[in-house]
Amino acid sequence: MFADIVNFIVDTVGSLGYIGIFIMMFLESSFFPFPSEIVMVPAGYLAYKGEMNIYIAIFAGIAGSLAGALFNYFLAVKYGRKFLIKYGRYFFIKEETIAKMEEFFKSHGHISTFSGRLIPAVRQYISFPAGLARMNLFTFSLYTSLGAAIWVIILTLLGYFIGDNEALVKEYLRYIIAVILISLVVIGFWYYKKINKQKKI
Repeated sequence: MFADIVNFIVDTVGSLGYIGIFIMMFLESSFFPFPSEIVMVPAGYLAYKGEMNIYIAIFAGIAGSLAGALFNYFLAVKYGRKFLIKYGRYFFIKEETIAKMEEFFKSHGHISTFSGRLIPAVRQYISFPAGLARMNLFTFSLYTSLGAAIWVIILTLLGYFIGDNEALVKEYLRYIIAVILISLVVIGFWYYKKINKQKKI
């Protein structure tokens, strides 16, 4: 099943080129979440075969990720707060909780956005609380792009070097995700200590 999906993505990306990468990464980052590895790994493999420029493929992937994240961000800006205030009580979300989340993102949105882009099953949705809190747009775009760039580059290089070996790609991805999560825990701990130290000054 996975091989069939990968072949379809390879064919689609191959026919649509860099625009195909942009569109699929936009969808992956917004309202139609699916694993970004089934886009960028095949793109890296096509680059290995000389059918794509790896740098342009990476740029298209990052640009698509940012565009999808901005779509969610502005969706949350326009409808998020009204929706949560109206329906949040059915999910035990109080208006005070919404206010606390907004304050948190105003102060710590940069680290949250960057980290969120690197966590599976979170990267697609981290834009919503950022938009809800009306996080500074430049800061949001910068840290979203940085997080997306790391992930896109990793996937593209995996495709470039071992894209024709599905089992090896899956194995490497498990190790890479584990390393990323451990690194984020370390960064989070360092950030927490830094904030506490600043509060005591």
